Amino acid sequence: MDEPTLFTKIIQGEIPSSKVAEGDHWYAFLDIYPRRAGHTLVVPKEQAQRLADLSSESLQGLMAGVVEVQRRLTAEFGTQDFSVGVHDGPTAGQEVPHVHIHVCPRTFGDGGLTLLACWPDSPPPGGDPDFAALAELSERLQSH
Repeated sequence: MDEPTLFTKIIQGEIPSSKVAEGDHWYAFLDIYPRRAGHTLVVPKEQAQRLADLSSESLQGLMAGVVEVQRRLTAEFGTQDFSVGVHDGPTAGQEVPHVHIHVCPRTFGDGGLTLLACWPDSPPPGGDPDFAALAELSERLQSH
């Protein structure tokens, strides 16, 4: 990516944001279309579209940023539970081509769903697992 992304422009101060916290390798700000109060985006200062494209230093810093944001959200909302999500690439639902982690504080009755709700046509968890299919896929994945 040659052009700065929306998030790079936010990090550089070219576009305003509602800052939550900042570290050497990451920047966190409130989502402008929050799923609930406190919905925060944590972005690496290194511009990359996918997690696999980030340096190990940026990856480590990004996760430290998530933990720091959770600490601050815990202090504000009195919860230690969070939905933490990454849309890693456009097919996964990423709208800005810059890695970002969504951190949403969760409380009982907040109306939020689980990640499993992203696939509403899949069978619900439970029942008899297909251990043979799981073993086959596991072997293929380990061979790569």
